[in-house]
Amino acid sequence: MILRSWRKPNVPDVGGSRPWWWAGLAGLAILVLCLFALSWYWSREPKVFWVNAAMGGDSNVVGYATTDTLIRVGNFLLEKPGGFLSNDIGVPGVFLDNMPNFEFGVLEQIRELARVLRNDYSRSQSQSTEDLNLAAAQTKFNYDNDSWIFPASESEYRDGIDALIRYRDALVSRSEVDAQFYARADNLREWLIVVEKRLGSLSQRLSASVGQVRVNTDLAGDPAAGNATPRPDNIDVKTPWLEIDDVFYEARGTAWALLHFLRATQFDFADVLEKKNATPSLRQIIRELEASLGSVSSPIVLNGKGYGFFANHSLVMASYLSRANSAVIDLRELLAQG
Repeated sequence: MILRSWRKPNVPDVGGSRPWWWAGLAGLAILVLCLFALSWYWSREPKVFWVNAAMGGDSNVVGYATTDTLIRVGNFLLEKPGGFLSNDIGVPGVFLDNMPNFEFGVLEQIRELARVLRNDYSRSQSQSTEDLNLAAAQTKFNYDNDSWIFPASESEYRDGIDALIRYRDALVSRSEVDAQFYARADNLREWLIVVEKRLGSLSQRLSASVGQVRVNTDLAGDPAAGNATPRPDNIDVKTPWLEIDDVFYEARGTAWALLHFLRATQFDFADVLEKKNATPSLRQIIRELEASLGSVSSPIVLNGKGYGFFANHSLVMASYLSRANSAVIDLRELLAQG
């Protein structure tokens, strides 16, 4: 008998298993989709919240609204979806830039208000001593925003928030007379000077998205003025293409934080504003900032020419901030009048 070896014929495997790389590609696609979804969730801009005011007897506790709002805005940086992203080294945070620039705009306003709170709002005169909690808070908020370890930026900012909480609690407590908040017209003007310069700078940077030739007005109005380095009469100004969206979202973060701080100002400086008949000017600033935070329907920041076919989101934002800046100047002048 002759034995023959038998082999299975080469029949195509219609319903069998696919190659392993098909499973790898499917898993990779799912991972990419999940990262995109997480990036979108982390990059959403926050909603505007209402300002709180504490009652002490028959009136508001002066300074509570400003301090409490500063604390809540600071907590936003740490507790929002994704946490603080400016120093993130993980995926997908390391690839995001819109929200980190938004955070930087918010952080700049926190730093500037904390400085004014330490040097002006809490002091009756130049010879008075500063509040130790406010001194600690202002120092902590000025820590680098891109440090992820030894120490992390979040830990420094959290210490600053804790110092503000101690100051806020001392304001409410009638037994601690050393913690004070002086709602005077001159103190408010000191903060508005800083706000005016910040809005003016952002308006110029946003307008430079299309490129401009500007006249050098650095020394205008003072014939005896001088500067360190001579500059030409005409200056070419243009924001680099890759930085246009960075400036735009920094401006959005600035407007978001300022909107809350100005709403708090309505509570703490209500008597001053009413006496100067300046409440309408403050409300106009708030209205312009609210309009600047309208939703952006485009998935990217468009940079069309001024009268071109496509929109230019930077110029629209610059328009709102410029009008807000003009209203800040008017308010500051009103507060300077007797």
